[in-house]
Amino acid sequence: MDHVVTCIAPVNIAVIKYWGKKNEELVLPLNDSLSLTLDCEQMHAKTSVIAGPFFENDMVWLNGEIMSVDGNTRLQKCFQLVRDLIKKKKGVNCAEAKWKIRVCSENNFPTAAGLASSAAGYACLIYTLATAFQLTDEDLPSIARQGSGSACRSLNGGFVHWRADVDKCESDSTVVQIASDTHWPEMIVLILVVNDSKKKTSSTIGMKQSVNTSELLKYRVNECVPKRTAQIIQAIKDKHFSKFAEITMRDSNQFHAICLDTYPPCIYLNHISHEIISFIHDYNEAVGQIKVAYTFDAGPNAFVFLEKENLSSFLSELIHVFPPNHFDTYLRGISSIQINSRIMFNFTPKEKGLLKYIMVTKLGNGPKCINSHLLNQDGIPY
Repeated sequence: MDHVVTCIAPVNIAVIKYWGKKNEELVLPLNDSLSLTLDCEQMHAKTSVIAGPFFENDMVWLNGEIMSVDGNTRLQKCFQLVRDLIKKKKGVNCAEAKWKIRVCSENNFPTAAGLASSAAGYACLIYTLATAFQLTDEDLPSIARQGSGSACRSLNGGFVHWRADVDKCESDSTVVQIASDTHWPEMIVLILVVNDSKKKTSSTIGMKQSVNTSELLKYRVNECVPKRTAQIIQAIKDKHFSKFAEITMRDSNQFHAICLDTYPPCIYLNHISHEIISFIHDYNEAVGQIKVAYTFDAGPNAFVFLEKENLSSFLSELIHVFPPNHFDTYLRGISSIQINSRIMFNFTPKEKGLLKYIMVTKLGNGPKCINSHLLNQDGIPY
């Protein structure tokens, strides 16, 4: 390879949560999950790759800092799986499988803060390596998930179903696109950033603790997820927002109940998260219909879903209840936002600055290649 390859990959947000593995080594999930892929324009991971016989060792830079490849088992495994794929496709003695790899990656949003950075990052890494070595027609989700489980969902756009079993096979899982990002163009996603610092308990550790100690998790896997997954897939196909919204909120609430049922408990929500939950239920009650839904991953930040026709009126109420310290950087993302300044309901405002900012985005497609590189031809970051 005599040139740098660079790609970007999207964040995905699960509405049916992945939480717990039945096989740690292969990263096989206990249950199905379902996610929405977000537009790369607002949030993405960006990765540049160059490889060749002229490099002495693998090197990785993440967000401006060099990473130890030797000390990162997940990264090592992904590199090895890609090299195994090269041998499978091009021959066991293929020289490319022995080449050392240089990688530079960065996120344009906070890392390890509950904003799905690892999913976007590993999806981007695998897709970029696959592009560099002409492997994009191979089973990339099975490699990406071994870097970060939910990364397999970021390799598709729109609405994505990660199936725990392939025809009841216990040794594999698969990823299926339910609908493209253009299927439901009215869908808008708001990200209410409460805390963009690194979370206390990583998802990997939290999952292990839940699998080992939570009785509620067993009930969720066997009884709740299969029904909810079928129902939400139908709601997506029908574009039935209130049904989609209720299932999304119920699943988020149950996920965090499992985190509390874990011993010792994993506490990802904070008091501001609970204020957001309360406000959204109050808002839906005030308008007389479920117009807005929330979900929370393993962090305090809220992911809020609504349809475009309700965006202006909801944002005006949201900003009234959660006023900013400084308005000029409060709303980010999609720039063409019209806010209805008229307040319809008598909600009591909270203190200023509870939210750091609000990202406004929409559904998007999967990874893609770009021409703006992070590495030069010598494999050194710019």
